[in-house]
Amino acid sequence: MNRQWFVNRTNTEFVDYLSRTCSISPLITQILINRGIKTPSDIYSFLNPDINRLSDPFELRGMKSAVDRILQAKKNRERVMIHGDYDADGITSTVLLLSAFHDMGIESYYFIPDRMLHGYGFGICGVERAKEIGASLIVTVDCGITSFEAVSLCKKNGIDVIITDHHEPFLKDVENLSSVYQNDTTSKFLLPDALSVVNPKIMDSNSPLNNLSGAGVALKLLQALDAQKELGIPYDYYFDIASMGTLADIVPLTYENRVIVKEGLKKLQKSIRPGLKALIEISGVSNRALKTGTVIFSLIPRINSAGRISNADQVIKLFLTESEDEAFNLAKELNLLNAKRQQIEEDVFHDALNQLKKKDLRSVIVLSSEGWHKGVIGIVASRIAEIYNRPAFIISKDDRVSRGSGRSIPSFDLCESLTLCAHILRGFGGHKSAAGIEIETDKINDFEEIINRIAFEKLNENDFSPVLQIDAEAKLSDLGFNIIRDIELLEPFGCGNPEPVIGSRNLDVLYPRIIKDSHIKMKLRQNGQSIDAVGFDMALDYGQLLDFPKIDAAYRPLINEWEGKQFLQLRLKALRKSRNH
Repeated sequence: MNRQWFVNRTNTEFVDYLSRTCSISPLITQILINRGIKTPSDIYSFLNPDINRLSDPFELRGMKSAVDRILQAKKNRERVMIHGDYDADGITSTVLLLSAFHDMGIESYYFIPDRMLHGYGFGICGVERAKEIGASLIVTVDCGITSFEAVSLCKKNGIDVIITDHHEPFLKDVENLSSVYQNDTTSKFLLPDALSVVNPKIMDSNSPLNNLSGAGVALKLLQALDAQKELGIPYDYYFDIASMGTLADIVPLTYENRVIVKEGLKKLQKSIRPGLKALIEISGVSNRALKTGTVIFSLIPRINSAGRISNADQVIKLFLTESEDEAFNLAKELNLLNAKRQQIEEDVFHDALNQLKKKDLRSVIVLSSEGWHKGVIGIVASRIAEIYNRPAFIISKDDRVSRGSGRSIPSFDLCESLTLCAHILRGFGGHKSAAGIEIETDKINDFEEIINRIAFEKLNENDFSPVLQIDAEAKLSDLGFNIIRDIELLEPFGCGNPEPVIGSRNLDVLYPRIIKDSHIKMKLRQNGQSIDAVGFDMALDYGQLLDFPKIDAAYRPLINEWEGKQFLQLRLKALRKSRNH
C-alpha cells in the first residue's frame, strides 16, 4: 500500500480519434498509447503480428559474410562448432543452430562452458574444444561480443569465428583493449577481430532489431539461410525454441520479439518435439494454455536449473532427442535439479538478507560471501533488487577471484556503470538491467565504494520509490466480457508490454476474507455494480480494508471459469484508502 500510484492520461480527443479510426475501445487505445503505440499503422501491426512482416535479416550488420562462410563450410564439408552459453537463452540458441545445421548436412558440434569450471562466455576452453574436434569454424550464440582473447587465439590457430550475440559491446574508449579489435574506423564499438560479428547492439539504437535476445539473433541467422534456400526446414519451424529463449532473457516483447513469442507459443502448445512435450508434462502445465507466465515460471526455471547447478548438456539432449522415453527421463532429471536449485536459492537468499540487515542500506546493494552457489546468485540479486527497489550485486567469494551477478532498476544502466568500474574488474558483461562481473576478492570493498559513487551521481531518492503504473481509470460498469477479450488481443504480455493495470476509485468492500492463509477474496461494488476480486499474497492488507469506508483498487480484469460458467473477476495488484474519504 506504500507505492505511489501514477495514472497514465492522454488527451481525450486524441484517444477518441485513434479509437474510432482503429475500431477499438478507448480503454484499449489508452493502453496502447502507454506502450508507445500511437499511430493507426502501428496499432494494426501490434494487434496483428505476422511473420511475413519480419525485417530482412540481412539488415543486420555482418549477416551476409556470416551466411557466406557457413555455406562455404557446408560446401567444403568442414566441421563447425557452435559455442553457446549455459542459461536458457544460450541453450535454446545452441539448439536452434545445431538442429538447423544438422538438417543442412553440416557436420556440427557444440560446446557450452560449465558455469563452475569455465565461467561465462566464449573463452580459451572453447577454443581448445574446437581444436580437439578439428573445427575450422566456430559460431557463437548469445556470447562472444567481448571475447577478444579467444578470438585472437582462434586466428592464430586458423579457426574462423562468427559471433552472434546481443550483449552490450565495449565502446572504443575502454582502455587497454585496442590491440585486438576489428579494423573498422567508422564504428564506435570495440569488437573482437572475428570473421563476422552479428549483434543488433552495434546497429542504430532505434532499430526494431535492437532488443533481440540471443535466440532471436540465432533465428535471424536461420531466416537469412532460409532466404538463400539453404535451410532444410523453413525457419518458422524453430519459433517454439526461439520463443523460449526470448522469454527467458526478459527482452521487450515488441516488434520482432512480439512476433517470435506470439507465433512460438502457438507452436509450443502443439509441439511434436518429444523433449518439449515431456518438459510441459513434468512441469504440470500440459492441461493449461501456454502463456508467457507459464513458460517463464514453469518451463524456463527447469531449463535453467541444469546450467545453474549441473550441466547444460542435459537440456540439449532433451530438446534434440526423438525418443519419448529418453525425453521423459531427462525431463524428470531437470525437475529434480530445479527442486534442488530452489532450496539452494532460498538458503543463499536468506543468508544475503541477514547480511543486509547488519549493513547500512546504500544506493547500490553489494553483498558477498564464501560458499554462495554461483548458479543462483543472479536470481538472488534479482529478488533483492525487487524488494529494495535498488541495484543489487550478489558476489560469490573465492580465495583470489570472485564472481558476481547484478540486477538493476530502470533508472540505472548496469552495463554502462560497470564500464566506469572497468579498471577494478577482471571482466564484466551484460545488459542495462543484468550483468555479471569477475573481480579480485580483495577489491570487492573498493568496488562497492565506486559503484555507489557512480549511483550517487546518477540517481535520486525518487528512483528508489516504487511506482505503480496504472494504464487507465475505469468504472466497474465499463468492464465486460468484450473489453477483456480486447485486452487479450494485447498478449503476449511481458517486458515492454506488461499486463495492463486498470484503476477504479471509491469502491465498497463486501464480504472480505482470507483464503489459503495468504490470499484475500471479496466483492468490490461501485454504483450498484459489483465484481468478484482476488488478491494473491495480499493477506497483510486485510486488516486495513476493514478500517476504510471506501477504497481504490488497481487490478487486471479477467474472465474466470468455474464449473463450466464464465464470470468477471478482478485480479488485484494493489489497494489503498480512497482519497475522497
